[in-house]
Amino acid sequence: MTHIAIVYYSSTGTTFEIARAIEAGAKEAGAEVRLRKVRELAGPEAIASKPAWGAHLEATKDVPEATLADLEWADGYVFGSPTRFGLPAAQLKQFIDTVGPLWATGKLQDKAAAAFTGAGNLHGGQESTLLAMHHMFYHWGSVIVPPGYTDASVKAAGGNPYGTSFTAGASLDAAVLAAARYQGQRVARFAALLAAARA
Repeated sequence: MTHIAIVYYSSTGTTFEIARAIEAGAKEAGAEVRLRKVRELAGPEAIASKPAWGAHLEATKDVPEATLADLEWADGYVFGSPTRFGLPAAQLKQFIDTVGPLWATGKLQDKAAAAFTGAGNLHGGQESTLLAMHHMFYHWGSVIVPPGYTDASVKAAGGNPYGTSFTAGASLDAAVLAAARYQGQRVARFAALLAAARA
């Protein structure tokens, strides 16, 4: 069975909803999935300033935190983060900065990799955030599996060929969630092919 790790950061829950849709798609493609959040780094004052932030932390308290073992186990991985000034959130970046031991021993290479994001407005940095996450995949020797324009769901959700993206504040409509499910299916399919090639 193909193994997919979805590693995400979400402060108020929208990125988490996309992660769940990607998880559903990967499972539909026959993969075993580990959905993992990264550790929250913000202090209590920042979290208290936005009630939805604390509510989401409470709602997802049982979601396991990502570990290096999750990435080693995976045949493919999908990273997700809201955009912060055109870059992934610090919480996700902090986790990424710990993967050196896996990278140094070749345990991240030749695996399927993809990303997803959202921002507060339509041109708020979604594409630059996705490309920033793709940069780490280049260093790892992973095989980037973008959605491209390979399915009608991508265009229906706004047409981002780099990865599923959304605009915060707008509802996550069925089109965006369908594109996320498709992305999960696509990554799982290519992860299976790459795993077979590695074997």
